[in-house]
Amino acid sequence: MNFEEQLLMDLKTEIATRADRRRRVIRTRSVLATAAMAAAAAIAVPLLTGTGTPAYAVSTNSDGTISVDINEFRDADKLEGDLKEAGVLADVSYVPIDKQCEPGRGEVVGGEPTGLDDFRDSVSYKAARVRTGGVNIDPGYVGKGQTLVLEFAENKESGEGPVVTARFKPLVMTGPVKPCTLVDWNPAG
Repeated sequence: MNFEEQLLMDLKTEIATRADRRRRVIRTRSVLATAAMAAAAAIAVPLLTGTGTPAYAVSTNSDGTISVDINEFRDADKLEGDLKEAGVLADVSYVPIDKQCEPGRGEVVGGEPTGLDDFRDSVSYKAARVRTGGVNIDPGYVGKGQTLVLEFAENKESGEGPVVTARFKPLVMTGPVKPCTLVDWNPAG
């Protein structure tokens, strides 16, 4: 098991829990047919006015760390802007589960991790740690002229047996970061 797979075990559990919650909400709405018109209005108004559930929420904690609560893997550009306002230059990519950003996008601080133990000792691991429902970011590990690169992969398919629902790869890079070019996912890189 490589470092990406290990880190994403927490995300996998959270995504599965959210999928179960969504299924229950859908079943509940179908049972409450008498309230369908009110529910439709309650949903339509926020969507039309732009006040629906956000894809994520960014908050700054009293210790200076940043919490990103993720509801959906969307609005990467907006998340980058919100993280910049919170003091962290970030590059966020949401990719399909069978793809990844092409390796070599920039110079990784401390070098590219080669395994899980190597990764756990890295600045990248200390800078962004996955947790149930999101990511905790410590800006103290992202220096001037550095970018926190966050790559999220989501599996929108469900299947029989064990299914990887998500992957997360954080890297702190120095200097310019190339845009994400999708390539087939390689568990080794």
